[in-house]
Amino acid sequence: MQNLISMTLSQIELQEVDAALETLRRVFAPMISLETQQRRELTKMGGKSEAFCRQTLTVLAANPQIVPPNLGLAEAQADLAALDALRPRLLMLQQLTERAEDSVLALGSDLMQVALEGYSLLKVSGRSESLKGARQALSARFARGGREAAPATEATDRT
Repeated sequence: MQNLISMTLSQIELQEVDAALETLRRVFAPMISLETQQRRELTKMGGKSEAFCRQTLTVLAANPQIVPPNLGLAEAQADLAALDALRPRLLMLQQLTERAEDSVLALGSDLMQVALEGYSLLKVSGRSESLKGARQALSARFARGGREAAPATEATDRT
């Protein structure tokens, strides 16, 4: 019998999780959500590009006489600081999310295994009339929809 995970969350633990999530929601309020098209159109910063950006900002900061005021160097430096602050936290959130998703998957799998074994027991041992309705209701999970047959075409032979 499969039992990948056994867990119980107390009301206090759930309240703590909810409070932490609400705090994150409040703190993350300034963050944006992009549409798919916006994501496609943005200039992306990969690993090599990040090194280029960092080096360029350093050179520009060291040579303020060549930087026009409308370039937005101060904003770019603030963006870099925010990026550096956000990345390790995003990694922690991703790890927590992955663990939560894996736990939900394992819980569902454990449930399915017990339900399938229980259903098999009902099919074999539960032949009494009192369980017939329950067996039929549960069998709906395995019902297959019939496929529509393609319309038959009649061919005429000419000889």
